[in-house]
Amino acid sequence: MKKVRKAVYPAAGLGTRFLPATKSIPKEMLPLVDKPLIQYVIEEAIESSIEQIILVTGRGKQTIEDHFDISFELEQALQERGKHETLAQLRKVYEHVKLSYVRQRQALGLGHAVLVSRDMVGDEPFAVMLPDDIIDAETPCLKQMMEVYETYQSPVIGVAEIDGPDISKFGVVSVEQIDEKVYKIKDMVEKPPYEQAPSNLAIIGRYILTPDLFPVLESTGRGTGGEIQLTDAMRQLLKSKPFYACKFEGRRHDGGDKLGFLIATVELALKRRDLGPPLRSYLKSLKL
Repeated sequence: MKKVRKAVYPAAGLGTRFLPATKSIPKEMLPLVDKPLIQYVIEEAIESSIEQIILVTGRGKQTIEDHFDISFELEQALQERGKHETLAQLRKVYEHVKLSYVRQRQALGLGHAVLVSRDMVGDEPFAVMLPDDIIDAETPCLKQMMEVYETYQSPVIGVAEIDGPDISKFGVVSVEQIDEKVYKIKDMVEKPPYEQAPSNLAIIGRYILTPDLFPVLESTGRGTGGEIQLTDAMRQLLKSKPFYACKFEGRRHDGGDKLGFLIATVELALKRRDLGPPLRSYLKSLKL
């Protein structure tokens, strides 16, 4: 049995929902408290024993590469000033995981972003993790999904309950429950109208996939939004192999949405020992 060692991070999007801030700064580098969005998700992978991160980037994303590179002068200054905790935070990513980069030359959708990672992934199972989805969980979301993968040896998709019309913003699964948090997927559809959604279980930005998806992606035409949709390719592969859904335990924050970003900032800051108490006092003082 091949273990899941690699994780793909699509990070080539234009970040239009956060303009003008993202005109020259990658959306993935916007800070939640004091860490970029993408770093939270990479740290989740490290805590789930992922060995290699494959970042799918595009034009204007050089800042991401610089952020995860060694900054000799900065690290030396921190060392000399005795700021060892800050230094450890800077080194956390590149000391624990191998980082690789591949360019997505055209923004043709999530399915296309996954496809361009094919040569780096090779012939082994792999995770796909979307930097927009910040999941605050005692046991990392990806680790929960890896346990399901090890049991069933088939692709696993992270899902969460979304009630009301917002379900139409997501891929949605039709399922048969087989365990408390595990479902066998019968069908999936990308961004259905609210009235036609097959369930309230939405596909969230965490996937464990197998390499037989790549030939399917290669032959998948453009779908919703004129893009190559990952959901369409998974749906095609579903005809020949089982897929499972994992309803993970944890609090999901939508870092790609302005309100979701603000909520995440407040909630994550409140959990910090250094920021939580004064922020809580300030929030209580507001006359809302």
